[in-house]
Amino acid sequence: MIPKSRRFREVAFIAIGVITPLGILAVNGSAFVMRHLADFRLILSICALVSALVLNGLAAWAAMRRARRHVPDLLAEYRYWIWAGVVIVVAGGAVGGAYFTYLGMRDPNRLPDPISVATALVLLLMPVAVTFIARRLEGSRPTAQAPRRAQKKEPLRRGAP
Repeated sequence: MIPKSRRFREVAFIAIGVITPLGILAVNGSAFVMRHLADFRLILSICALVSALVLNGLAAWAAMRRARRHVPDLLAEYRYWIWAGVVIVVAGGAVGGAYFTYLGMRDPNRLPDPISVATALVLLLMPVAVTFIARRLEGSRPTAQAPRRAQKKEPLRRGAP
């Protein structure tokens, strides 16, 4: 059932009116990028590098923050090794994403290229997966102690030893 309110009609007309100009801009922007793909190839690769560093860095930071709460002894003992591994994974993933983005956009006739599409999906899904796994591990962790039930106090008896 479609609401017949005036507000709904206004929003629908605005949405319909905006879709066409946005589509025209998208098509013209895409044509411009395709015509100058050699130039945009490097720019998109650099953007993929920065994006992967930011997204994966934030996900790794959140995972390390959770790990600091749950396994502080392990992090204290192997702190440098763990941080080195995190940096290698984040930086390696970002460099790999940038390289495969650059590699996948070498021929405008082959676009959409499976390599660049797969790379973009991996770059998007990796921080989501890291965050999801960290939250699942936090949720499956047993609680420290179950809350104690209030014990009933027996009334004091007068005159009894």
